[in-house]
Amino acid sequence: MGAEAYADWKIQAYLDKLASADPEPGGGSVAALTGALGAGLVTMVTALTIGKEKYAAVQEDMEEIKAGAEALRADLAAFVTADAEAYAAVAVGMKMPRDSEVQKKERSRVMEAALKGAAEVPLKIAEAAVEVSRLSLPAAEKGNPNAVSDAGVAVILADAAAQSAALNVKINLAWIADEAFKKDAWTRIEAALSETARLRDVVLALTYGKI
Repeated sequence: MGAEAYADWKIQAYLDKLASADPEPGGGSVAALTGALGAGLVTMVTALTIGKEKYAAVQEDMEEIKAGAEALRADLAAFVTADAEAYAAVAVGMKMPRDSEVQKKERSRVMEAALKGAAEVPLKIAEAAVEVSRLSLPAAEKGNPNAVSDAGVAVILADAAAQSAALNVKINLAWIADEAFKKDAWTRIEAALSETARLRDVVLALTYGKI
């Protein structure tokens, strides 16, 4: 992968690597990218609203939404690479020797830490996706109605990002021994999935009602 962040790659280069036999980037990286796209669309709605006299009453709201969406877009863009890096740490652990009991113990310790890291990144992606979906609601309610479909797409992408991240959390939890960690992580994922699904339905109903 190299030191360069995936967010700095050309789209075609990322897609080509994604479609290759390389194990990364994978679903977690794509989950982050999907969430970042949703955040970008929320910002787009605000950009088409801010500075327009017709929407003077909501300028402050739009500025706040924009700031939140841009912060989320930056976080999620970073997670596009962070997820791949987390997988790389797991791959390193898997290659560790296990010929002796000492080696086996050390390998297990390293793998447990790496797997937790690999679960924590998509967990953060899912929770960031919740925030994107939350911002899509006021964007759809108060933003330029000519861009309301973009707010609708944003919430769809946020929900997809959360669902995609959840799958990547789940597959890593299956290999983790720490039951308390597993329980906490999945509780947080269930909360994220519930909230993004709820907001998806609310925002889409609002969006279709305005189109």
